[in-house]
Formats: sequence, structure tokens, C-alpha cells
Amino acid sequence: MPVISPALELSDRVGAWKARWGIGRMSYLVPAGVYALGSPTPDDPVLVTANYKMCYDLVRRELAGRNVWLLILETHGINVWCAAGMGTFGTEELATRLEITRLATVVRHRTLILPLLGAPGVSAHEVLARTGFSVAFAAIEARDIPRYLDGGMRTTAAMRELTFTFRERLVLVPVELVTALKGSVWIAPPLALAASWREGHFSPAAALPALLAYTGAIAAGTIAAPLALPWLPTRSFAVKGAVAGVLWSLLFLAATGWRGLPAAATVLLVTAFTSFLTLNFTGSTPYTSPSGVKREMRLSLPLMTGGLAAGIGCWIAAALR
Repeated sequence: MPVISPALELSDRVGAWKARWGIGRMSYLVPAGVYALGSPTPDDPVLVTANYKMCYDLVRRELAGRNVWLLILETHGINVWCAAGMGTFGTEELATRLEITRLATVVRHRTLILPLLGAPGVSAHEVLARTGFSVAFAAIEARDIPRYLDGGMRTTAAMRELTFTFRERLVLVPVELVTALKGSVWIAPPLALAASWREGHFSPAAALPALLAYTGAIAAGTIAAPLALPWLPTRSFAVKGAVAGVLWSLLFLAATGWRGLPAAATVLLVTAFTSFLTLNFTGSTPYTSPSGVKREMRLSLPLMTGGLAAGIGCWIAAALR
């Protein structure tokens, strides 16, 4: 039985920083199984979490000074909330992991404590019927686990409150920004080439404004829109992103003085691109559901595609004049 420490080492903090920036994100995990934190006895509590290492680290850090068992599910490096939506943090995996680890021979009680965000994926009555273990859903935040344990395993209203503060949004920005920049490897070169074509010849200096507009669109969709989320109109992420794109377009056009077809192309292309980037941020927010995201994609992606097509048309028309 692996015995683990609640103390986070420098390597753990560096690993979390790298994951936040999308470096080795999908391989940032720990092996599934049962771990002993401190010196737990057969009567000490069993807490369940995902094998995404950041989840694992947050839970063990908050349990410093306690003797508990950690049951780590195989979620393939996905956090609890996302894994619950995908089904990997779910009834089948929990029942299978209990059988593989033979946890029933390790502890005398039959209670599992799960994170509240894992509830969508786990059927408590089915787990009980299949394994004999009852399921208790504790809190949303790992920092509330000690209070949950000390309070007689009662979940208070505060423990159920889901927040998405400016700081919580800020820490999610890097991975979205890096993802967009990786895609730029394929977008920026042809964009620069197309923008530099003027009056039958190439003018490299003409590509700079277009690249600035593109870079600003990335910043608007992956930084400005997520941070300004509560203040942008409507509940639709695509619309919020479109608003951010329009605002950046107007700022860009005011600075460059572009008019006519180039201005129309800029507004259409930037708005569609920024809208897409902000819609992609739904994967980082706790407020959306898979069905809601699919519905918004069905409604917004055709509009984005139309905006891109119209923008490219305006650009080509301007270049051919």
C-alpha cells in the first residue's frame, strides 16, 4: 500500500505550473489505486478523487495532519468535474476500482466520500447495490474537506456554492492561450502571405497590420473575454466572444484608419475567430453542461463559418481592386 505525504514538493508545483500552461497536460496524472495518507487504520475515512495530479495534490495538501485513505480513480488525467461529465469518474469505474484494489479488505466501514462535482457521474444506489459501499458527496472545494470531516460529514450550503471568480478564471487563461497559439503555427504564415499581396506583388510590411489584428483577436478571445465574462452580455459564450471581437475590431480600425472592404473583412474575421475562441472556453468553466454546449455549437458554428466566409470574400475583393 503506497504511503504518501501531504507536503507538496517543488516538482509538484512546477508540474502544476506546466499543466496550467498546457505543457504535458494530458500526461499529468498518478496511477489509480489506494493510497495511505499518514497512518490510517481500517476505521479511517476513504476519500475518492480523480487521477489528474492537480486534483490529487489539492486533496492530499488539504488533509495534512490527518490519517485517511485515498481511492484514486482512473480518469486518464481528467479532472473530477470533466471526468464526471465524460463518464470516466463514474459508477462503473468506481465499482471496478473497488474490486481491483480490494478496498473491502482494507477498511472495516463501508462509506466512500466523493467530491460534489463528481455527483453527475456516480449513481450512489447502484454503487451500494454492486459493492456494498455507500456514497457520501462532500464539498465542491478540496479546502472544505477538513470542515466536512470535522462537522460530522455534513455538507453546508457554503460547501455547495460554486464560484467562478476573476482569479479562478485567470488561472484558466494560460492553457487556452497556449492552445490558440499552437494553432497559430498553421494560421499565421498563410495569413501573413495573403496580407502581404498588394497590387500584383508582395509587400512584407503590409502583413504586419493583419498579424496585429490576428494577435489581438487571440488575446480578446482567450484573455479579455474570459476575464470579463460576467460583464459581457447574454449567457452565450459565442455572443460574449463576438462582442469582445467587435470591440477589438473597432479599436484596431480606429488605430489603423482602415475603411471600406478591408474594414469589413477585419470585423467579420476577427469577430468570428474571437467568438470561436471564447466558445472553446466553455471547457474550462463550471457553468456549462454538455447538452448546453452542443446546443450552442449547433446555433453558433454556422454563423461563425458564414462570418469567416464573408470576411475572406471581402478580403479577396479588396486585394483584387
